[in-house]
Amino acid sequence: MIGLPAVTGSNSLLAQVAIIAATVSYAFAGVYGRRFKAMAISPMITAAGQVTASALVLTPITLVVDGVPDITQSSPETWGATVGLAVLSTAVAYILYFKILESAGATNLLMVTLLIPVSAVVLGSLVLSRTLATPTPGAMLAPTFAAPAYWNRPALSRP
Repeated sequence: MIGLPAVTGSNSLLAQVAIIAATVSYAFAGVYGRRFKAMAISPMITAAGQVTASALVLTPITLVVDGVPDITQSSPETWGATVGLAVLSTAVAYILYFKILESAGATNLLMVTLLIPVSAVVLGSLVLSRTLATPTPGAMLAPTFAAPAYWNRPALSRP
């Protein structure tokens, strides 16, 4: 959370602002992405376009910041992890993202993202044996109950 410690000298203010900016960007992406359904563009095409555009934008930046990598020093495990991240965590995830956006709508899609931090904290606690800070379980209750409550709301009548 961004709070008084971040403003009064903590060096994590830039990181916290970046997280807020990413969250706002993600919200805009979901709402903007609704337009692809109206244009009858397949979720597969949308996902491929997004990943391709990201690669085209980030490749020159990466080469400037990190230089040309020495790929001969990479192990097979490194290449396997890279391919796994590219295929499963990126390509398949974006296809699912745009397919759910097409079928369930932007609001329902973005409500699911409220549960991602909760599942990450729970998995970190169970799998990695991380300890939870005292307010963490209480803070996890809001998104855990807010999303199902929203999904089960009565339909609004439109004039």
